[in-house]
Amino acid sequence: MAKSHQKYTTLTLLILLTISSLILSLTTAYDYTFSRSLSPKKKLGLKQEKLTHPHFYFHVRHRQRPKPYGCRSRPGTNFERFGGTEFRLRGGSIDDPLTAGPELTSKKIRSAQGIFVSTSQSDIELSVVLNYVFTEGKYNGSSLSILGHKPILNTDRELPIFGGSGLFRFARGYAQLRTYMFNPTISNDATVEYNVYVWHY
Repeated sequence: MAKSHQKYTTLTLLILLTISSLILSLTTAYDYTFSRSLSPKKKLGLKQEKLTHPHFYFHVRHRQRPKPYGCRSRPGTNFERFGGTEFRLRGGSIDDPLTAGPELTSKKIRSAQGIFVSTSQSDIELSVVLNYVFTEGKYNGSSLSILGHKPILNTDRELPIFGGSGLFRFARGYAQLRTYMFNPTISNDATVEYNVYVWHY
C-alpha cells in the first residue's frame, strides 16, 4: 500500500513538473516583437513604384483678397527676423492657393498649408513645414508633405518631399521652385512656379 501511495505521489509530481515546464515554455516562447516584415503587394496592395510630375503655381497674396492667407504670431527676438513667426518675411502659418496656371484666377487645384519660421540671423531664409492638399482630379483628398530650408531671395530653390497620404502614401522626391512674379511694393505679393517630382505607388 505504501509503495502504491509513493508511486501515485511520484506520478503526480511528474505531471505537475510537466505542466509547469509547458506553461513556462509557452510564456517564454511567445513573440512580443513590435514589428514584422510584410509583403507590400500582398498586405497593402502596392504595385510598381512610379514617378509623377505635378506642376502648379503658388500664390502669395495679402491686400487683394477678402481673407488673409496667413496669420501673424510674434516678431523675432534679438534679430529683426531670426526666430520670428510673424507672417511672411519673418514666418507664420499659411493656407495659400495653388493653381494650374500663373494667374490667380486660373483653376485652383490644391492648397499649401503649413508653417514658415525664420531660421537665419544674417539672411532671409526660412524653415518650412508644408502640406500640399489636393482638391481636384484623381488626387483629390491626397496630400504631399514637405520639410526643408527655403532661401526665399534665391531665384531657384529646392524643397524635399518626405511623405504623403492617400494616393501619395510612401511618397518621396523634391520640388523645384522658381519665382514667377514678385512685387515688393504690394505687401511682398508673389507667384512661385513649382515643378514637383515624386516617387510613389
